[in-house]
Amino acid sequence: MTNGGRSKMAQTVLGLVPPEELGPTTTHEHLLIDFKVMYTPPTEATDLHKSLQPVSLENLAWVRYDQFRSRDNMEILDEELSISEALLFKVQGGMTIVDATTIGIGRDPRALARIARATGLNVIMGAGYYVGVTHPDGMGAKTPEEIGAQIIEELTTGVGNTGVKAGIIGELGCSWPLDDNERNVLIGGAMAQQETGAAILIHPGRNAKAPFEILDVLEEAGADIGRVIMGHLDRTIFDDDKLLELAARGSYLEYDLWGWETSFYPLGDIDIPTDAQRIAWVKLLIDEGYAERIVLAHDVFCKTRLVAYGGFGLGHILENIVPRMRQKGISKVDIDKMLVQNPARLLAFA
Repeated sequence: MTNGGRSKMAQTVLGLVPPEELGPTTTHEHLLIDFKVMYTPPTEATDLHKSLQPVSLENLAWVRYDQFRSRDNMEILDEELSISEALLFKVQGGMTIVDATTIGIGRDPRALARIARATGLNVIMGAGYYVGVTHPDGMGAKTPEEIGAQIIEELTTGVGNTGVKAGIIGELGCSWPLDDNERNVLIGGAMAQQETGAAILIHPGRNAKAPFEILDVLEEAGADIGRVIMGHLDRTIFDDDKLLELAARGSYLEYDLWGWETSFYPLGDIDIPTDAQRIAWVKLLIDEGYAERIVLAHDVFCKTRLVAYGGFGLGHILENIVPRMRQKGISKVDIDKMLVQNPARLLAFA
């Protein structure tokens, strides 16, 4: 195993830290992101005109209803803005942010290091590739072994010539059904996990069967499923029995869309749940004995999720959701597991 002294340590963009110093952690965010690949321009002329305007108070409701039809909304590129938003997480007691931005959607290692220095937060960067539509030219020629070697390099040496190292594999992007390149990325990610001991973060396809297919691929490739985070469950699995079936597979379960309550979801026939529904699913999992397998995040990926643009921002879970959880009977012990102990266990290299 290529640990290079990382065993039982967490790797931030500024270096190794003991996992007990990570504190309250959000496990899936995008401090900076170029998500224009997901921009879906309207076909009507007037709406197309709106879609090309900057996000503002005048068009905020229109943009919120369909996050992906505004081109400007798909970009968080202002480093100073990201610093101010990250500080809102710190003000609420947050200490660590996992930035899940991978190849194809604007990952910026040096900027993440600057944000970490400016805020005093632990920032942990992801390694690997997002969904197939974002893959670079020539991806089909890469073998799983080559992809795995690249991920290992990002974890052990750094991304490109930046010297900034990733601390988690992912988010590895998956569609439904998986395409061949996405499958190769999963296999490469499993190989990299075996070599480095890093956890794997998954973006599943938008179908309740997708998480199971992904875990099958990873398991067959030799991944430690107990160190895999299955993300975006709050837009993927809506049936309690199916959720418990997934929980029994042994991966970590990530509810990561807190604060996104616009029911319309344009990327499929899905109704986005409310935070109240998310709390109910989390409580179900806790009551069934899975408190040590849950992690939480906001997946801030566009301007309208930021406080500066009328969103709940990165402090939402700590400021608003934790008190609501306590009101709903979730103990402080279990909240600490989800926000502190579980992320620390995951983010420490095996």
